[in-house]
Amino acid sequence: MTLRRKACATALAVAALGTLAAGCAEAEKAVNKGGDTPCSEFTAQDTEKKRTTVTKFLEQERGEDAQIDQNTIDLSIGAIDLMCSAQANPDTPIKEADLTGALVPK
Repeated sequence: MTLRRKACATALAVAALGTLAAGCAEAEKAVNKGGDTPCSEFTAQDTEKKRTTVTKFLEQERGEDAQIDQNTIDLSIGAIDLMCSAQANPDTPIKEADLTGALVPK
């Protein structure tokens, strides 16, 4: 195989992997429960999965076409983490996590 063909094959492989990775992110978002995610599940998620969950939750609340910036997502993750860590019922969905849930199980 010539050097040019190797370079072309490598470029095609990289493009295919990029497409596959983008497809996986969309698949994750499709099966993610967003605001219906229980607090116990949310607090166990890694940062990227929390980002996906919160993005979907905010889209559910604001509409699919909402423009949600990274600062809003980051602040929401922090607030949800705080509220979920205080919930009396760990199965409370993140959309219902609030200060009263720290005192009265929902």
